[in-house]
Amino acid sequence: MQSYSELYGVIAMFIIAVLIAIPLGRYMGKVFLGEDTWLDVVLNPVDRFIYSLMGIDENVEMNWKQHIKVLLMINFIWFVLAMLVLTNMSHLPFNPDHNPSMPLDLAFNTAISFITNTNIQHYAGETAMSYLGQLVLMLFQFISAASGIAISIVVIKAMKEGINLPLGNFYFYFVRTCTRVLLPICIVLSIIFLYNGVPMTFQGKDTITTLQGDTVQVSKGPVAAFVAIKQLGTNGGGFFGPNSAHPLENPNYFTNMVETIAIYLLPIALIFTMGYMLNRKKLAWIIFGIMTLGFILLVVPTISMEIKGNTAIAKMGINNTSGNMEGKEVRFGSMASAYWAIATTVTSNGSVNAMHDSFMPLSGMCAMLGMMINAFYGGVGVGFLNFYIFMILAVFISGLMVGRTPELLGKKIEAREMQIAMIVALLHPFLILTGTAIASYLYAHHPEQYAAWLSNPGYHGFSEMLYEFTSASANNGSEFAGLNANTAWWNIADGIVMLLARFIPIIGPVAIAASLSQKKYIPAGAGTLQIDTPTFGIMIIAVIIIIAALSFFPALTLGPVAEYFSF
Repeated sequence: MQSYSELYGVIAMFIIAVLIAIPLGRYMGKVFLGEDTWLDVVLNPVDRFIYSLMGIDENVEMNWKQHIKVLLMINFIWFVLAMLVLTNMSHLPFNPDHNPSMPLDLAFNTAISFITNTNIQHYAGETAMSYLGQLVLMLFQFISAASGIAISIVVIKAMKEGINLPLGNFYFYFVRTCTRVLLPICIVLSIIFLYNGVPMTFQGKDTITTLQGDTVQVSKGPVAAFVAIKQLGTNGGGFFGPNSAHPLENPNYFTNMVETIAIYLLPIALIFTMGYMLNRKKLAWIIFGIMTLGFILLVVPTISMEIKGNTAIAKMGINNTSGNMEGKEVRFGSMASAYWAIATTVTSNGSVNAMHDSFMPLSGMCAMLGMMINAFYGGVGVGFLNFYIFMILAVFISGLMVGRTPELLGKKIEAREMQIAMIVALLHPFLILTGTAIASYLYAHHPEQYAAWLSNPGYHGFSEMLYEFTSASANNGSEFAGLNANTAWWNIADGIVMLLARFIPIIGPVAIAASLSQKKYIPAGAGTLQIDTPTFGIMIIAVIIIIAALSFFPALTLGPVAEYFSF
């Protein structure tokens, strides 16, 4: 009976998310097209105040290079500010618990992590961050999410029929994302969390006497607002070290449902935003179907393996009927924890309500595959850009198969577009596999310096290093916690990977879309490949599988697959 109730909860979470995402996507389409919405009366003055304060004319049309320039400039300015705050927290206000400033290498990793929407955390927030530091990181979670959505709107605008299409204004998209989408939903989420016991205060630690008579110090802070944007913006950075496994970040099953729904709400909604803006609802449903199929193909085996339990524990005579509960919270159970694990890794969220390091080997592999593919929903905005690259590749291959010049939405795909697409497609496996190879070499050949990295050497230790670079390259942020990543090498290596993996996959699709928007529109004919059909959907799935198989399966064989067969 318990397993059935858990299954109903998982199904309900997905259905509720889709039912909200469809009208939300239409609303967002109106927001970015400048159409009237019901929040205009309240928020138009707010928008105008922001534009006036910053000296911005939101009506000025930008080309694709100007969009990228503004994006990079905004992120660089906030990176510098983050470094100043994080390395000086002990001297700044809002630090009632007197937490220390961050070392330079950890501050570098943390600042890059939050501006790139990755949110890898090589620290525990309750002991390593002041409230001012947490507020700065909370602001970055708005900025990184809004940046991803804004730049995806540029690509969607460029996909319209016509030539020399206007691409709009980045500031307009950015500000509207913050004021019309992220902030209103976050206010609702924060209120829900507050009513369920998530703290929202600037007071320091509470001294509490337990039922056993022990005295403990309990950290708190402005948690409710932090959790809202970490989930909604596919950020994932936890206020506390255990993230959403902590009872003050995720108190009960209801908040767990709300947080899970928030993880993929905007990535799904953006699919329907695209359909509304391009007036191609059928294409939106095809893309949604492909992404959902990929999501289900990862969710089902993960849930199955986790509810069956750990055979090694069963052999010890321990009751295993609740599933593999190592590293999981009893208030959520094995099924909801497994579902969260895939939801957080197919998106670039990375928050956790259980420790992924304790999952069964092939469950961990499914979580890694979600990040390796990085296009089944994906992060807000950027997930669609990754999927756009797979569309380009699928169109090109399909065109070659039938002997026609490849076309996407009436625009010819030629050598320049394919060169950019291949660079973006190959960058992800290059960063993951090269980083893992270097880390493995250092661990194996210099054990006196690097042996402390892994608490689990062997197959699982390799998986821990592979997972770390996969998470960094997918801008995800979740980790196998058995890896001691708070070292100068990991902080710097992860930082470099996060930067390259964030901005090159943004620049590439924008350049392709802008290039296609300048080309002559060719009306669809009898031989035109229709991209809003199930046949094309199958082609995209085939391309994704081929790229993932060729790139990652050999490494996965050395890690989680080998560990599975060693049981």
